[in-house]
Amino acid sequence: MNLPRFCRAGRRLVDVAESAWQRLQARAAWGGVAAFTFVWLAATTWAYPLLLPDEGRYVGVAWHMLMSGDYLTPRLDGMPFFHKPPLFYWLTAGSLAVFGDNAWAGRLVSVLAATVMVTVFYLFLRRYARVSAAGRAVLILAVQPFLFGAAHYANLDMLVAALISLTVMAGADAVFRREQQRPDRAAILGMYVLAAAGFLAKGLIGVVLPGGVLFFWLLGRRQYRAMGRLLWWPGILLFLALILPWMVVMQARYPGFFDYYIVYQHFQRFLETGFNNPHPFWFYVPVILGLTLPWSIQLWRWLYLHGPLQADFVPPAHRPEQVDRRVLRGLMLSWLAVVLVFFSIPSSKLVGYVIAVLPPLAWFIQETFEQRKEETAPNVRRSLVRHALVALGICLLAVVVLLAFPQRSSKPLAQVLAQSAAPGDRLVMFNQFAYDVPMYADWRTPVVVVTNWDDPGVLRGDDWRRELADAAAFMPDHGAEVLWLPSRLHDALCRPDHPTTWLMAWLDEAERLPALAGRAPVAQSRKMGLWRIGAGDAVSGCGETPSNAPE
Repeated sequence: MNLPRFCRAGRRLVDVAESAWQRLQARAAWGGVAAFTFVWLAATTWAYPLLLPDEGRYVGVAWHMLMSGDYLTPRLDGMPFFHKPPLFYWLTAGSLAVFGDNAWAGRLVSVLAATVMVTVFYLFLRRYARVSAAGRAVLILAVQPFLFGAAHYANLDMLVAALISLTVMAGADAVFRREQQRPDRAAILGMYVLAAAGFLAKGLIGVVLPGGVLFFWLLGRRQYRAMGRLLWWPGILLFLALILPWMVVMQARYPGFFDYYIVYQHFQRFLETGFNNPHPFWFYVPVILGLTLPWSIQLWRWLYLHGPLQADFVPPAHRPEQVDRRVLRGLMLSWLAVVLVFFSIPSSKLVGYVIAVLPPLAWFIQETFEQRKEETAPNVRRSLVRHALVALGICLLAVVVLLAFPQRSSKPLAQVLAQSAAPGDRLVMFNQFAYDVPMYADWRTPVVVVTNWDDPGVLRGDDWRRELADAAAFMPDHGAEVLWLPSRLHDALCRPDHPTTWLMAWLDEAERLPALAGRAPVAQSRKMGLWRIGAGDAVSGCGETPSNAPE
């Protein structure tokens, strides 16, 4: 018997068993992270209706896809809506098809996106950093008001932030694999697939931001060959094969699509200053610090621990896959800085744009707890738990506030409409467009929207009027059928054979419409009312010529 060979075989068997056990533990751990994150985020998304305008708009477009069966063209009131690409609508239409027309299903894509981002971040850190550091980072990431609020909001921001984050991690994984002499092509292909999904979620930023993060990270390390490796032509071809078909079909159907979708929506909107929500360059700094409380309080400690006069803390590696902590920290710094600076440049700023900074921010915050633990501080675990409990309390308090002080929603009026309207009735919205009504009322025919469409300010604005006017440019005939001047509504209601008309308007504008003079609404919610004008009802002002301008 060859004893040395037997011993070597025994050691190999032990190594294989240990590796298998570690993989099993990793699988169980990431499953627990995913399950906790999903349950925590999804548990209360049903509690309040879709909010206007954003949630009603984006879920409404997805609902129209589902009802019409046309999954290629996003539509707003039956007209092409090319402000954003289609991935969110596709996914949300699928959610509505499975779980029904409700707020929980409408917000499910955001919840799933946040869950995937947290889980993959855990797997990434578990491989390239300490397991304990990965656990702390994802706890900080998952249990914070910013991520909680983003997952509870049905718009594109959470989805695109998750895809940007996944693309960055796939690219970094490919770089680390190459440096550790492991196969990297699957990671590179995954990076290009995720970048394509990011493009289909919100356009060029799904490519530009992760590309910028990886570029500046590798530039700082002088890893020029790694840059060239990531620019892999099969991956580029795969990326183009995934993003081009939808755009080619849209350009063929609607000439002018490319100019509007790429040139205007991606470049002009980024540089122009006439859009809503103008804020100063530094706007996102207090927003991020405030929305990540109480965790963000620890950032001062990180600056102190890693300041120019302090020794850099680099914990020892425990596994071969772990990378130098300074390299990982450089990736996180590039990730945070590129996203923050990019969205700080345009004057128009929305809070949800910078959700992608949350993973690297969580990493820097966890480093403060990590160093304190290395210094054997006895209260580190208690401090971590206290922070998590405070964050949980803030998140739940926000839900209570939303329930106690309802935000803008047309659901109550839509429910009355669903119960009382008959086939063939007409729905008119005056000087507004309530995006959520068609879904909540199951209203499948186009809505007539009345305002002064001749106003030159319509095309200079950045609101529902501009959205509908832009959509009508791609279908002028349909636009003429649903976008009415006030005089046309007046003439239509003065005809004795007009169909039963349900009219939604702001309560303080009701008396300015002759058709509503002296009429009480059949229902009202907050500042909005719903009126019913039957075919035989007398309408005041008939025979007179009303002004086209809604006063």
